[in-house]
Amino acid sequence: MADTVILAYSGGLDTSVMVPWIKEKYGLDVITFTCDLGQGEDIEQIRQKALRTGAVDAVAVDARNLFVDCFVWPALMAGAMYEGKYPLATALGRPLIAKLMVDLARERNAKAVAHGCTGKGNDQVRFDVTFQTLAPDLKIIAPVREWKMSRPEALAYAARHNIPVEVKAESPYSIDQNLFGRSIEAGLLEDPWDEPPPDAFAWTVDPVKAPNEPEYVEIEFERGRPIGLNGRRLDGVPLIEELNRIGGRHGVGRIDHVENRLVGIKSRELYEAPAAVILHLAHRELETLCLSKQAARFKTLVSQEYADLIYNGLWFSAFHQDLAAFVASNQRFVTGHVRLKLYKGNAQVVGRKSEYSLYSKKLATYEKDDQFDHEAAKGFIRIHGLGQQTQAQRQLLRGGKPFDLPGLLTHGGESEPR
Repeated sequence: MADTVILAYSGGLDTSVMVPWIKEKYGLDVITFTCDLGQGEDIEQIRQKALRTGAVDAVAVDARNLFVDCFVWPALMAGAMYEGKYPLATALGRPLIAKLMVDLARERNAKAVAHGCTGKGNDQVRFDVTFQTLAPDLKIIAPVREWKMSRPEALAYAARHNIPVEVKAESPYSIDQNLFGRSIEAGLLEDPWDEPPPDAFAWTVDPVKAPNEPEYVEIEFERGRPIGLNGRRLDGVPLIEELNRIGGRHGVGRIDHVENRLVGIKSRELYEAPAAVILHLAHRELETLCLSKQAARFKTLVSQEYADLIYNGLWFSAFHQDLAAFVASNQRFVTGHVRLKLYKGNAQVVGRKSEYSLYSKKLATYEKDDQFDHEAAKGFIRIHGLGQQTQAQRQLLRGGKPFDLPGLLTHGGESEPR
C-alpha cells in the first residue's frame, strides 16, 4: 500500500491536475481536503469531483464557525488591519486550513501535505510555516512551485488524464474569498494608476449606484466580540453574512491597497470586505469609550504587531499567545452598542454607548451641571508646563535669544549655544 499525502483541494484546474501529478512524480496516494470557510461553494460537489479525479479519499469539512470564533474574532478584538487597510481575510484562513490538514495527516498516517500556492505569494509561507511548526516530520509538496505549467499545458494534462474540467472563460483576475472578505489581484489591476474596472467587484455595488437613502445598523459587542445585529442576538457566521449583504448593497467595503508582501515585492490588491470594514470601525469606536488613554495608545502597537504576525504566517507562535493574552485582558470592558450609517460607499459611526463607558457627560458638558473643577485647572497647567518653562529660561531663550522656529534652524539643524 502506497504512502499518502493530504492535498488542499479547491476543485479548480490546478488542484485537480495535482491529484494524478503527485501520484506520478512522488508515488503517493492522494487524499484531498476541502475546507468551507464561507467561500460560497458546494464542498460536497468538490469532494465528489476529487474522487472522480483519482483521489483515494476526499474529506470536506464545514469550518465556518471555527474560523469565526477562533480566528476572525480574535483578530477583530486585536484591531488587526495589515498596513492599516487589509482586514486579513485570506491570511486568517490559511493557518486554520493548514492545522486541519495536519490533524487529518495524523489521523490517516500520511507522510506528506501538499498545497497549490505559487512561489511568489504570501500563502505559500503561511502554509509551509504552519506545517513546519505543527508537523516538521511531514514532507511539503508544492506542485505549482515545481511544474511551471501554463494554463494551456495544465488543460492538456487534464485532458490526457480524463480529469473533469469545467470549460469557462479564464478570469482576468486571481481571486480568493472566504466569509470575511474577497481578494482580487492580477490582470488590469497590476498597474496601480488604473482605476479598478467594474467587473473586479462582486460583493459590493458601485457606490454611485447605491441607494439614495442611508441605512442604519446597530452592532452589539461583549468583551470585544460582536454578539448582535440590529437588536437580534446572532452567532458569528450569520452576523457576518448579514453585514456583508447590508454593507454590500450600499457599496461599503471596497479597499484598494498597494501592500508590501512578505516575499519582498509590492503588490496592488483589491479587497471587498463589507462586514470586516464595518465591524473594525464599530469596534474601534467602542474602544474610544471603554479603554483608558494609556490602554488605547498601547493597543495601537499591539494591533500592528498582531496584523503583521497574521500576514506573515506566524499564527502558531508563542509571541501570538503573548499578544492574545494582552488582548483578552484589554477587551474585558469593551461591551456595548455602536450605531452606524451606511451611505454611498461610506460607513460612519453616529452613536455609541456602554455600561462601562469612561465618558462622563457631567465632566464633559459646558452646561450648568458641569462638575469639572475649573479652579484646579490653573494649578495643573502651571505644573504641566513647568519643565518646558524651565528649559526655555535656562537654554532656549538664554541671553535674550529668540526662539527658533522648526525649519528655520541654522548650522545643519542646530543653533549654536550662546
